[in-house]
Amino acid sequence: MKTQEPQRTRPASTWVFLTNHAHVLLCIARDSQSRARDIADQVGITERAAQRILADLIADGYVTRTKVGRRNRYKINPRGHLRHPVFRELSIGPLLEVLNSDGQPKRRQSPRP
Repeated sequence: MKTQEPQRTRPASTWVFLTNHAHVLLCIARDSQSRARDIADQVGITERAAQRILADLIADGYVTRTKVGRRNRYKINPRGHLRHPVFRELSIGPLLEVLNSDGQPKRRQSPRP
């Protein structure tokens, strides 16, 4: 009679396809009034890390910040280019659109008469 060996489970992998900078951009694309605290929770990083990433994105021209009362409003520059040398000619706008879509092509609204 053959004894069964305990079933081995592989450890969960820790790598992801996108960087935290990309995740922060996606959070801003979904909600331009997100707080650093909210972004940090969504991305799974500390609030301080989210603030540093926001500062990087602002300094490099990917995002602009406008103060509205006590809150910040962020605007993404869709013409900002990817930073990796292989993809440097590609802008971030189309990438953000694809990653924020639900898989369905967007219908264009017809102009109103």
